[in-house]
Amino acid sequence: MCTNFTPTKNTQWVKSSLGVDLPSGYPGESYPGFDAPIIVKSHQTGRVACGLAKFGLIPSWAKDDKISRHTYNARSETAAEKPSYRGAWRQRQFGLVLVDNFFEPSYESGKAVRFRIELASREPFAIASLWDRWTDLATGERVVSFSMLTVNADQHPIMRQFHKPGDEKRTPVIIRPKLFEEWLSADQARAAELMTWSHMANLSAVPAPKN
Repeated sequence: MCTNFTPTKNTQWVKSSLGVDLPSGYPGESYPGFDAPIIVKSHQTGRVACGLAKFGLIPSWAKDDKISRHTYNARSETAAEKPSYRGAWRQRQFGLVLVDNFFEPSYESGKAVRFRIELASREPFAIASLWDRWTDLATGERVVSFSMLTVNADQHPIMRQFHKPGDEKRTPVIIRPKLFEEWLSADQARAAELMTWSHMANLSAVPAPKN
């Protein structure tokens, strides 16, 4: 699972790749509950926008935000059926989380070693997500939040080395730039087809300092 990543602040890449401006006011690294930039598209108007959303999806029906501690990653195989995600899935609320890299633990040495995973090109990239809106009944605040979509990575040449021995290997779904528009506009069937690591660009992984 991905619990930690670096949201991109590369305004030029975002503008040239997606035609939008990055918002400001988010941290250098994100964890569940933190804000990060996400791209969404209105299916009514076709408008593409970039704004801040909280990492950890809060479904619209939630009584409070505590559920977000468990909803930062959504399994692509079951997102259409799980109560936390199926509303966003049915509404085709597919987003793109804009990152420079993400972090995973490797246990090959016998203890957890933090690795930074990024594109071999070192360019920013976008991770497929589901997003939703939730209203805090206590304050009236409207909160946009998201979950990264993941797929099995047991056979992925890079991602299969991470997580504890015996655990299923998973990876966030990286969407190539040429598929950005298709992902944001996809129906459920096409979204399911796009959620595979075979579409992903070349990755590299290097040991990273602990925070």
